[in-house]
Amino acid sequence: MTMDVLGDLLLHCAGRPVARYRTYPDLPVRLSPRPYLHPVHTLAGTPVTEERPADHIHHLGAGVAIPDVEGHNFWGGSTYLPGRGPTELDNHGVQRHTGFPLRDEDGFVEELEWVADDALLLRERRTVSVAQLSPSAWVLDFTFSLLNATEGPLTFGSPQTNGRSGAAYGGFFWRAPKEAIAPRVFTAEAEGETAVHGARADWVAITGSTWSLVFAGATPATRRDPWFVRTAGYPGVGSSLAFDGRLPLGEGEALVRRIVTVIADGRLDRESAAALVREAEEAVGR
Repeated sequence: MTMDVLGDLLLHCAGRPVARYRTYPDLPVRLSPRPYLHPVHTLAGTPVTEERPADHIHHLGAGVAIPDVEGHNFWGGSTYLPGRGPTELDNHGVQRHTGFPLRDEDGFVEELEWVADDALLLRERRTVSVAQLSPSAWVLDFTFSLLNATEGPLTFGSPQTNGRSGAAYGGFFWRAPKEAIAPRVFTAEAEGETAVHGARADWVAITGSTWSLVFAGATPATRRDPWFVRTAGYPGVGSSLAFDGRLPLGEGEALVRRIVTVIADGRLDRESAAALVREAEEAVGR
């Protein structure tokens, strides 16, 4: 694996760099500093992530972010409080990179610590790899395992669990580029933001002007998580950890989620998206 002038890691696929992994981003505390992927490109070179956009400056490419870990904000921005709404609080946590047990041109294993108020809440092991599917598509395999490092139980929440209906974001999240026309979003059975948001589906696709992203849950637990989807206000897709209620994690317990993402040139239709998901699952050995 190579490194660029900023000390970030570059992931390669088909002999070219397709993603930069920002290991030590210099960010204000209010953005909940964390490692993330940006920019991510199609094989033709089209960017498919966005970093610190004006509409949500705490959106950082593709990665893991959770707005409420036992009251601590690892998402960035304001915190939604029952009866008060979005509120600025001094409660932001930091995901600290602690090492790479393994790294290569096409992937890495990373260890991280989730820290808030100088206390260690979670230890994470993150595994990321890439593989080519075709001359116009490649796959990103992203797994994260969060271990409760405290001496008691933890719970994960979202603005929705705190009273803001429709805002169950938190977990794996991908901020896509904002274009003049909102992207299309669909699953095998549903079409449009209203129908797809909150749905439990094996995969969800979002297509822009010249690019497509298809996200698939690669484990039974991941497939049970509803999808968080935005297209009208901004383009973003995530897998919701805390949708119906707060998610508990006991002392010494771990939760694991795995998302396989197809990054393709062009605008995929439903049939081609489904076919690429099948190819991607074979390529990464699901």
